[in-house]
Amino acid sequence: MDLETMRKDMVAAMKARDKVRKEAISSVIAAVKKTAIDEGCRDDIPEALVDRVILKELKTVKEQVDTCPDQRKDLKEEYQARYDIISEYAPKLLSEEEIKAVLQEKFADLLATKNKGQIMKAVMGELKGKADGKVINQVVANLCE
Repeated sequence: MDLETMRKDMVAAMKARDKVRKEAISSVIAAVKKTAIDEGCRDDIPEALVDRVILKELKTVKEQVDTCPDQRKDLKEEYQARYDIISEYAPKLLSEEEIKAVLQEKFADLLATKNKGQIMKAVMGELKGKADGKVINQVVANLCE
């Protein structure tokens, strides 16, 4: 995802007086800027970094939705709205079948060792930001059995 696109969408939300959308996009942009400063690429922010931060924010908001008590309907609806908005910007993640295909194609020699730790170490470098870590872990565990 391009940061400029998100900024334009935030301005459009401000003009439309859509407070929830504006705040959700604004929080993601702030997180991207903070991460960019921490990693030393303040001016030229790569799309990979933006995608990584969006996924992290999405995961955080998902946890808020899941841990919110059922009595707080208003809060739960607000978190769900934020989750829906941020998920629009999230990159498409690989499915289990796609992960399995990548593993069997590129890491066939490592899969033969059945050493889950070595496999995960090699695979995460390749698939980080392209697939959910939990899904990768499950696929590797199934292939090591």
